[in-house]
Amino acid sequence: QVQLVESGGGLVQPGGSLRLSCAASGSISSINAKGWYRQAPGKERELVATITTGGSTGYADSVKGRFTISRDDAKNLMFLQMNSLKPEDTAVYYCNLRQFRGGIWSDYWGQGTQVTVSA
Repeated sequence: QVQLVESGGGLVQPGGSLRLSCAASGSISSINAKGWYRQAPGKERELVATITTGGSTGYADSVKGRFTISRDDAKNLMFLQMNSLKPEDTAVYYCNLRQFRGGIWSDYWGQGTQVTVSA
């Protein structure tokens, strides 16, 4: 089993910054991809950013140039640096781990951390 715990959310003014962290523990495969998703009230969960074990990254168009995803595999950590935050970034942010283990791909999710961007 894999456990993911997010931290770093909170209330920030428009234009401000936050750094989210995701700590992973348990049976983590070396073949995996990690990502951040978010879900705003009344909306579906959407992909924000992804990063592979090789370090390749991908971003939603809405956050390109403002958000940066990174990972520290030695400590089983993943981060999302969010700059120039906008009110529309308000959502619950979830970290995701997709890994290949035992011949199958499996998805794991954290419990989420609230990010509120408001004046």
